[in-house]
Amino acid sequence: MTIQIAVRLPDGIVEYVDQQVASGAAASRAAVVARALERDRRRHIAEQDAHIYAADGRGDLDDLASWTAAQPMEID
Repeated sequence: MTIQIAVRLPDGIVEYVDQQVASGAAASRAAVVARALERDRRRHIAEQDAHIYAADGRGDLDDLASWTAAQPMEID
């Protein structure tokens, strides 16, 4: 399901979005915005995970780095 929303964006951002669509890098303005928000959502989740891992007290991120490197990167 999708929900249509209206947002106001600065001219420079809209120009970038339109360039992405014009170049074929994205199918639509909505696709560019959705991709950017999904990346931000994933970054936020990763930050939360890092805080949880750091709170574990081990302070060693080698295991996390190894696990992360093996994960698929479904960016687009």
